[in-house]
Amino acid sequence: MGVSHIALAVKDMATTHAFYTDVMGFDLVKVEIAPKEEGFRRHAFYSTGSATDQLIAFWDLGGDPSATEFKTDICRDLGLDWGTNHIAFQASGPDDLEKKKQRWIDNGLTVVEIDHGWIHSIYTDDPDGITVEFAYMTRSFSDADATEALELLFADDPPPSKDVPDVSFHTPETQEA
Repeated sequence: MGVSHIALAVKDMATTHAFYTDVMGFDLVKVEIAPKEEGFRRHAFYSTGSATDQLIAFWDLGGDPSATEFKTDICRDLGLDWGTNHIAFQASGPDDLEKKKQRWIDNGLTVVEIDHGWIHSIYTDDPDGITVEFAYMTRSFSDADATEALELLFADDPPPSKDVPDVSFHTPETQEA
């Protein structure tokens, strides 16, 4: 069973549209308008994979005069560390991840790259401060992984993970040299 879509409210639909089409490479596939007593709310859907699922959607509350200022950064606005709450999208492999990383850098974004040992990821923030990730799996899960996961999930004093992830930072400035 896959995810149909994730929906989030944003402050500026034009900026969000530009980011998710130009920077992330997603396609706008549908817009729904929800009437309100004195206006409307716009719900825009973007394909991150197939056009029938794997969507991300954004609410534009700008046409609704009853919508007041709201916070959109799903980490810092909740008092959490950067990247705790984030949205991860699939990359097809190392070459695809490298292309996506370069696309972000070419668009002036700082990229955090982490090789977790079992998944390789890149992270940046969207215009609303929401951390987004592209990742690909570097190995399949085994029955032993599932057994260990269940043990760790309910352990009173779980040990730290065995592997320390390899973290690197990429900025547009470091790419110009």
